[in-house]
Amino acid sequence: MTAEVKGQRRLITAFAVPLIIVGALAVLFAVGLRSGDPSRLPSALIGKPAPDFALPPIEKLTRNGAPVPGFTRADLAKGEPTVVTVWASWCPPCVQEQPTLVAFRAKHNVRLYGINYKDDPANARRFLERLGDPFDANGADRTGRVAIDWGVYGVPETYIVDGSGRIVHKIVGPVTDQVLTREVLPAIERARATAQRGAAG
Repeated sequence: MTAEVKGQRRLITAFAVPLIIVGALAVLFAVGLRSGDPSRLPSALIGKPAPDFALPPIEKLTRNGAPVPGFTRADLAKGEPTVVTVWASWCPPCVQEQPTLVAFRAKHNVRLYGINYKDDPANARRFLERLGDPFDANGADRTGRVAIDWGVYGVPETYIVDGSGRIVHKIVGPVTDQVLTREVLPAIERARATAQRGAAG
């Protein structure tokens, strides 16, 4: 084999190998998109304390004449589970989800907090006035920094936080009646049972 032929083969190999690798990765990505359930996206924070944060209230948001407060990480560690929903007025799935959250909060004695993501305060207030406001507290994440710390992929997302402030479950996408029954309520009950066992021990 001549040096020229060897050089040509090396050149072909140098171009072919990266193309094959990129092609294989593209196929794996496409298969993952088709077969994966986005609601099952993993979270590195499951089982860990919620990140440190302090969210101010949504500007001028009131209920019965009183301001609706923002919240901090410390508010999530007061002994009772909390459902935390990341939402925005510009998010169509959030519109779909809101009636379910309103009905959930009316039926269940569970704290429900909102993280209003990259939203205009006036638009956020109109959204809540139109669709109902089930949130006990609602923090304004105007820059999206807190959502990044929570590992948010996109809105809406919902987290179940136990009474010690530890994230125990995550839901990507809108909460439906089925999701409430299958995921939210069981996660809350597990969190309560764990707290009771801890108190008994």
